[in-house]
Amino acid sequence: MAFTLPDLPYAHDALAPLGMSRETLEYHHDLHHKAYVDNGNKLIAGTEWEGKSVEDIVTGTYVSGAVAQSGIFNNASQHWNHALFWEVMGPKAHSLPGALEKALVESFGSVQKFKDDFAAAGAGQFGSGWAWLVRDKDGSLKVTKTENGVNPLCFGQKALLGCDVWEHSYYIDFRNKRPAYLANFLDKLVNWEAVAARL
Repeated sequence: MAFTLPDLPYAHDALAPLGMSRETLEYHHDLHHKAYVDNGNKLIAGTEWEGKSVEDIVTGTYVSGAVAQSGIFNNASQHWNHALFWEVMGPKAHSLPGALEKALVESFGSVQKFKDDFAAAGAGQFGSGWAWLVRDKDGSLKVTKTENGVNPLCFGQKALLGCDVWEHSYYIDFRNKRPAYLANFLDKLVNWEAVAARL
């Protein structure tokens, strides 16, 4: 099946009061994400991957330890990553559902420790990449980070929350202050109900 650019689940200016501007979403969603969709569709046309799900393409084209992934992998994985990213943010205050709070406390000791670990993973990712909250194969929750477009699917993990730490995600609003962007993401932008639904 062809990749399609998902609509944002909120207006382009809905996150502006919370620290993510309309301009950022216009560039990030309408241009960057659309480019992954368009380029991915061109690259899979006429190949064995045409007609496959994006998840199958990501896992089927990932090469562990490769310095540079294939164009198909890069575009498919970034399409998948961004679709999740839009979904786990929201324009209004979101309380932490009890089941998710319990799981975070069991895995990290406290919600604040989870937030600290997540922010440290994102801030510590050298260059471009992502920070993740995942359910690992053994059922435990873990914080991970990945380079470039690599995502938890590549390791048999389920992504519950992902934050893009490529510079295009935050430079308009936060310039070079990646830690401030991550703190704002966790404190103001995450739709915790959407994260809990992924449990």
